[in-house]
Amino acid sequence: MVPRLGLVTSAADRALAPVPSMRERIVGTAVRLTAELGWSQVTMAKLADEVGVSRQTVYNELGTKSGLAEAMILQELDRFLGVVSDAFDEHATDIVAAIRSASRSVLELAQDNPLMHAVVSATHGADTELLPLLTTHSESLLVAAKLVIAERIEPYDIDLDAAHLDAALDMVVRVVLSHVMQPTASPSETSESIAWISARVLRG
Repeated sequence: MVPRLGLVTSAADRALAPVPSMRERIVGTAVRLTAELGWSQVTMAKLADEVGVSRQTVYNELGTKSGLAEAMILQELDRFLGVVSDAFDEHATDIVAAIRSASRSVLELAQDNPLMHAVVSATHGADTELLPLLTTHSESLLVAAKLVIAERIEPYDIDLDAAHLDAALDMVVRVVLSHVMQPTASPSETSESIAWISARVLRG
């Protein structure tokens, strides 16, 4: 399932965001508990106690634990796509600078993201029950990220046909995601490398 891209907001919009809804409170608490205890230890009853509501309220908002997992992933995905959108707003005339800034912001957000840490730990055997979260939504993440970037690059002057531009975007997004899951350097260093590659591909 690809998240509704209309949910992606600017930094100014997020600064003026209303008080979190009940659903947002539950999902946020679930992310925290997953990071602290592991996904296998998160139950609807424990979640209800932490939020201070009835278990029925949690079920009414999210349905099953699988529905909770999906809501967690999509909420975090929207945050990642939000910083990408902000980066393109800040560099409206320089596509490589926009990609550099977006890559750095995504990698910095991933570095301090508790749910991402839990998912990455799962890939190393710490909590195998989280693995389906990663495998089920990895394609959605790729598609959504490509759609956001494809929409944002229209104003830039890029001398590539549609097929080669799509291949370039796919390459950039996959490289960023690979470093999200398995970083090999600091966000600053990695974003510079991604910008260098992007310049060669997009500017010829």
